[in-house]
Amino acid sequence: MAWPWLSCLLLPALIVSVAANVAPTFLSNMSAVTLPEDLPVGAEAFWLVAQDQDQDALTYGISGLYAYFFNVIRNTGEVKLANLLDYETLYWFSINISVSDNHNNPVQKEMQVIVEDRNDNAPVFQNTDFSTSINETLLVGSVVFSVLAVDKDTGSAGAVVYSIERVIPSSDGSEYLFSILPNGSIILNGSLSYNNKSAFYQLELKACDSGGLYNNSIIVQCSSPVFVSISVIDQPDLDPQFVREFYSASVAEDAPQGTSVLKVEAMDSDRGINDLVIYSISNSTRPDWFKITSDGVIEVSSTLDREQLLEEDEEVQVQVTATEKNLNIYGQEAKVSIWVTLRVTDVNDHKPEFYNCSLSTCTFTPQEAQVNFTGYVDEHSSTRIPIDDLTMVVYDPDKGSNGTFWLSLEGPDAEAFSVSPERAAGSVEVQVLVKTPSQVDYEQQMVMWVQVVATDSVSKNSSIAMVTIYLRDINDHRPTFPQSLYNLNVSEHSEAGYVVTDSIHAFDPDTGEGGRITYSLLPGNGDDVFAVDPDSGTVTVRNGTLLDREKQAVYSLTLQATDGGNQSSSTTLHIILLDINDNKPVVTGSYNIFVQEEGGNVSVAIQAHDDDQPDTNNSLLHFSLLPSSYSHNFSVDPDKGILTNLGPLDREAIDPTLGGRIVLTVRVSDCGVPALWTDVNVTITVEDINDNLPIFSHPSYSFSVKERDPGVLIGEVEAWDADQTEANNRISFSLSGTGANNFILRGTVLGSGGAKGFLSLPSDTSLDYETQPFFSLTAGIDVGSLCHGWFSVLDNGSVLINQSEAIDYETCDLVTLVVRACDITTDPRFQAYSDNGSLPITIEDVNDNAPYFLPEDKTFVIIPELVMPNQQVASVRARDDDSGNNGAILFSIFQVDFVAKDGTVIPFQGFFRISTSVEDSVFTGNIELVTSLDSTLQGTYQVMVKAQDRPSEGPALEAKIMLNLFTVDQSYRVRLQFSISKEDVGANMEEIKAALAQATRTTVYIVNIQDIDSAARARGRSYLDAYFVFSNGSALTLDQLSMMIRNDQDSLTQLLQLGLVVLGSQESQESELPNTLRNVVIGLGVALVLVIVIMTMILVCVQKSYRRKLRAMKAAKEAQKTAVGVMPPVSAIPGTNVYNTERANPMLNLPTKDLGFESQSSSSDLDHISLNSLDDNSVDLANSKQEIKKEALCSLKEQDPEPLSRVLSARKVGPREQKEGLAFDNKGLNTTDL
Repeated sequence: MAWPWLSCLLLPALIVSVAANVAPTFLSNMSAVTLPEDLPVGAEAFWLVAQDQDQDALTYGISGLYAYFFNVIRNTGEVKLANLLDYETLYWFSINISVSDNHNNPVQKEMQVIVEDRNDNAPVFQNTDFSTSINETLLVGSVVFSVLAVDKDTGSAGAVVYSIERVIPSSDGSEYLFSILPNGSIILNGSLSYNNKSAFYQLELKACDSGGLYNNSIIVQCSSPVFVSISVIDQPDLDPQFVREFYSASVAEDAPQGTSVLKVEAMDSDRGINDLVIYSISNSTRPDWFKITSDGVIEVSSTLDREQLLEEDEEVQVQVTATEKNLNIYGQEAKVSIWVTLRVTDVNDHKPEFYNCSLSTCTFTPQEAQVNFTGYVDEHSSTRIPIDDLTMVVYDPDKGSNGTFWLSLEGPDAEAFSVSPERAAGSVEVQVLVKTPSQVDYEQQMVMWVQVVATDSVSKNSSIAMVTIYLRDINDHRPTFPQSLYNLNVSEHSEAGYVVTDSIHAFDPDTGEGGRITYSLLPGNGDDVFAVDPDSGTVTVRNGTLLDREKQAVYSLTLQATDGGNQSSSTTLHIILLDINDNKPVVTGSYNIFVQEEGGNVSVAIQAHDDDQPDTNNSLLHFSLLPSSYSHNFSVDPDKGILTNLGPLDREAIDPTLGGRIVLTVRVSDCGVPALWTDVNVTITVEDINDNLPIFSHPSYSFSVKERDPGVLIGEVEAWDADQTEANNRISFSLSGTGANNFILRGTVLGSGGAKGFLSLPSDTSLDYETQPFFSLTAGIDVGSLCHGWFSVLDNGSVLINQSEAIDYETCDLVTLVVRACDITTDPRFQAYSDNGSLPITIEDVNDNAPYFLPEDKTFVIIPELVMPNQQVASVRARDDDSGNNGAILFSIFQVDFVAKDGTVIPFQGFFRISTSVEDSVFTGNIELVTSLDSTLQGTYQVMVKAQDRPSEGPALEAKIMLNLFTVDQSYRVRLQFSISKEDVGANMEEIKAALAQATRTTVYIVNIQDIDSAARARGRSYLDAYFVFSNGSALTLDQLSMMIRNDQDSLTQLLQLGLVVLGSQESQESELPNTLRNVVIGLGVALVLVIVIMTMILVCVQKSYRRKLRAMKAAKEAQKTAVGVMPPVSAIPGTNVYNTERANPMLNLPTKDLGFESQSSSSDLDHISLNSLDDNSVDLANSKQEIKKEALCSLKEQDPEPLSRVLSARKVGPREQKEGLAFDNKGLNTTDL
């Protein structure tokens, strides 16, 4: 029951709802749409857009005749292209579009579709025939052919532009020969030539639109190419042309008439016409000698004579003209001429002849013919030097082998000379050359003769010419000395001007100035001592004060002889100075001898030497003793100089005033004439010994005295001791005997060796006659000690010092006094004195003696090169008479100075030190080297040594001494070379040193032994460096050593046996290697620079030559393309103007620039100028013997400028713009010999 009610309610609602739904509508812009025709299939074309108020889902559709172009997506309204559009077929159409909301009926609407044109079509040519024919004389600017192309597109895409893409053939500027106008008309831009250019052209044409939009970009559509064939019709406008550019032939001068010589051939240049050609001789340098047939054969027409053509290079020039039978298009004869060279060959009918002239001026007339010639030459000229003033020409008028001849020499002096050339042809200047310079000697032969023979190489006929050669003397000899070494003698200290020798002469066989000899002494050893007369060669003494054999015994002078030509030679003058007795003997050291009397013997050797020549009377010493008071007690060995006493010495026999000293004078004299001598004093101190007893003046003494008279002097006694020293002659008295105690005997000194005794009674003692009237006493005497009288004893027992300055510890360190006591109250009858007692007094030492140096006879020599640090170089000895520390000595170096040879004093501190040692109270100071010394310094080190004691109290006492340390500098280092190895020299070292010491009387100090070098080591060569030092500190130089070794034949023989080969200084030998190395380095450097320069020049020349060859080949190649007399008007032949020259920049119109190896644009440098220039004619060679004739220039029209140049220059070139062309005729281009 409910459904009916529900239905009643819903049905009206549904009706109302349906009745209210509104149909959709299209947008207002959906009436038309524009689409490009190049829209691809499947691309979005447009959208169908409708509105529905009910927001119902819409469905779209397309219908109509052209609906097939589109596909629509029904639920979105997107429309895509289903088929391609084509503007040219259908440029607009209509379609029906519909939309439905599925509630109402579909809504439909007509839409206009407009198709936009796109550039999708290329132009298409409409012609059916693309060929034509034109005359070669067609004027420039004429229409050759017309074409038409159509493009279906519209606008610029349909506007057609024509272009000529290619012209076949493309050579000879054909690409600019034609142009095409915008209407399709093809225009002739240049002249045609059937023969010289091409008889057929094919033009590749292309038609393109002006561009349009296609596929969203601007493109240009072009047609397929078409080819237009143009045939050129030949016209009779060209002259005939010879087949060859040059004709030449030869004919024997004895050829008969009618002999065919050469055939020339010409043809019509108009190949399309090929007219008949007729030949004729239009000109000839020898008329009537030749003729020509109608077919071009040149024949002999008369007798030929080659000798008439000598000035014309034996050639006949014939001008042959070729003429066409018919006239040309201008109504004129078409003809061409060519010069033909006909060479007349020789027949051997002459022999060579001699002429006295130069080749450039010879006319070869009979007057110039000659068979006698003269010439001059310097003697000993180098090989290939020609004879002067010889003008000889050999001439054979025949040619080729007939005119070839051989030249040779004969005659007495033919071996000394040669002839040049040995083979020649025609004419030649003949030279006679020096072959053997040693045979061309003025001193042997002043005039020489040779015969020049000229022989024909074919007929063997010959001619002979005599040549007289006068030799000129040259300075070919240097002065020569008969000997290479002269040994001369001269006395030392000879006066200036003394003639050493006047017999040494040099000889020079040259004459004149070359034989004038001037003498001179080369600088070096002795040129300041000797002089030479420049004219006579007399050697004299220049400065006699310098001639001192003891300083330099031998001089090695180099005497040079120089001639007027500055040639020189030399000889060695070995001048030995003859010794004269100019040096006194020199006594070394001082001689103070101490000897005890009686038992002591004197034996002292006097050390002396004489600097005069050893082993001669001038240096032989003789010793003698000069008479004196005591000389008869001594003798001296006359040869050895040993002084001895003849018997025992007695001090008491010597005058006491002399203090025991005997001074003897020893005379040391040489044996020279006159003899020279030196006196030396020898002081012999005879020391006293106590060998004499004291004696009384009288054997007995008698005295008397009164009794009872105490203290009275009874008497005096006197005693003497012959000894001369106080220690041995001091006398003391004593009494003995009965009653001696009653007397006192006091002594006093009378003098040296004398004493007086005073006998008295004591003051407290008196005698009693009755008790004892007589006393017999014995007086005794004894030699007192050195300390006698130092002390005295008073009555009260006090001991006093008498003289404090007399007390000397060194004289006596212990004094014993004998004392006794006296009882003054003792009865006289009894002994009043006690027995003697001893009182010892010890003397204490004080520092009262200064140190003193002991004398040394040594000479200290230092060789800095050999002395090493810490090595002892000198020593001193000293003593101090004090004891203990007072007598201890400490040495120190107070000052060191170096005194150079020139007197300069240089302080040196810290180079030496001294150490102290002691033995038997003698202190020794050893001087040692602290650091190395300079071996180049020349002089003496003065070392002041101080000796100082070291007392416990009080000031120290000191003494100083100056030591001279003589240095032997490196200049005295001498090198000796041996022919044995270093090891062998070391093994024989002792023998070598002994031989050297024997020869030089020196001490030999060896520095080192080395092999000279590795190569010398293999050959066993070595050297030894050494110093030769005398005991007085002097050393030998190289010259002195050499002289001494040579003077001692025994030592020299021994040294030679031990391998000695060379004496030389170290510096001279060591300096050779650096000099050699420096010379080698300099030589290598110079050679390297030369190699670099030469290689650079070669590279530049090769590059330049290679470029020249390339350009020459290019020029020849271009020249060969051109017919005779005509140069085609080409615009881009390489090198035709300064902007196209090789290495130029055609882009910027810049000429060639210098790249560094060549100068810029020189008119004389053809490499920089066009090789085939049409402007400057730069390749017209000056040495060309062909005539260059200017032909009429044809006016040709220039092609358009190159497109690139037109763009760069921004020129607007009209299609009819013309430029005058040039033609060029240069026969120089026929050759590549540039």
